[in-house]
Amino acid sequence: EHMWWANVETKPYGGYPQIWDVKILDLLEKANPGKQNWSGKPAADPKKPYGQFDGQTIFESQKMLTPDSARVLGYLPTDEEWNSPNIYEDNPVGKKGVRYQFDKNGVELPEHKTWFFYLARICNHCSYPACLAACPRKAIYKRPEDGIVLIDQEQCRGYRKCVEACPYKKSMYRGNTRVSEKCIACYPRIEGKDPEGKGQPLETRCMSACIGQIRLQGLVKMKRDGTWAEDRYNPIYYMVHVAKVALPLYPQFGTEPNGYYIPPRWVPRDYLRQMFGPGVDQAIERYSYPDRELLAVLQLFRRSNRIIFRYEIKEGPKIYEATLRGKKITVYNDTVIAYGQNGKEIFRTTVEEPLHVRPAKHANSI
Repeated sequence: EHMWWANVETKPYGGYPQIWDVKILDLLEKANPGKQNWSGKPAADPKKPYGQFDGQTIFESQKMLTPDSARVLGYLPTDEEWNSPNIYEDNPVGKKGVRYQFDKNGVELPEHKTWFFYLARICNHCSYPACLAACPRKAIYKRPEDGIVLIDQEQCRGYRKCVEACPYKKSMYRGNTRVSEKCIACYPRIEGKDPEGKGQPLETRCMSACIGQIRLQGLVKMKRDGTWAEDRYNPIYYMVHVAKVALPLYPQFGTEPNGYYIPPRWVPRDYLRQMFGPGVDQAIERYSYPDRELLAVLQLFRRSNRIIFRYEIKEGPKIYEATLRGKKITVYNDTVIAYGQNGKEIFRTTVEEPLHVRPAKHANSI
């Protein structure tokens, strides 16, 4: 029951296991005190799009644990830290030192003085998985066709080195079977074997179930050197490498996670830079004042459970123009069209959501 492969944390205090990110960040700082810094600025270089990290990753800091044998810096969470995915971190208690008194100006942009945000987490299926590097049984492997990271249950002997090594704590040990388990990225759906997809790849269950329409899953083309091949009209490629509004979670860990987040714009910037790297300011600026293409691409989120491989935008009329915090914004009712792996249209939608008027005579709920 403790295996929350997909969970939602309330930051800054929530975490599952509890304080997982604080602990690994603290270990990295102890291993390389005062030197965990970024240099440079976001650039077009696909190998360092957000600048260059000059500190040590979990792969360089492993000697802090056991100099001779450790492959990755990490720790094993205690049973208490696995006990609860929520410890009432959503409950407001007021300003620091003064219970139940709240700042009247606490929700003004650019940064709220009283703040929190929800962080949805699954396995990142990293390009350089720490769990894979640490497993002495070689029971963990990364599929070359789609990058999904899996654990071979027959090879695993429950040493929990993967649990210790994964900085995101998404490898989990199951006590009654004595093997580790993790998210499998719903790989039969990715392979197009789910009957619902009729041979076409579908998004994972956690993505498909998101009624808030905040998630989008995709597959990108890779070069031999491990970087993404240019695919300008793939929505994931566009948001990560063109618009640069989607950022990796704790990139300083060094695993190159393949889950990306659009950072919340009301949270203190120092906290966000620590979590998402130096691309935060540019991402928030771009997301707060989206251009015509970005606004259209954002409409693709959760309109279908099929994986989108390409999009096309058909321009529509101007419907809104205003000045937002000193900047002029213009909104067009463009139509964005999504295409699947087979090149066929999946759906089309507009920037402006249609208004549906319920008729006076209609069927009741019985």
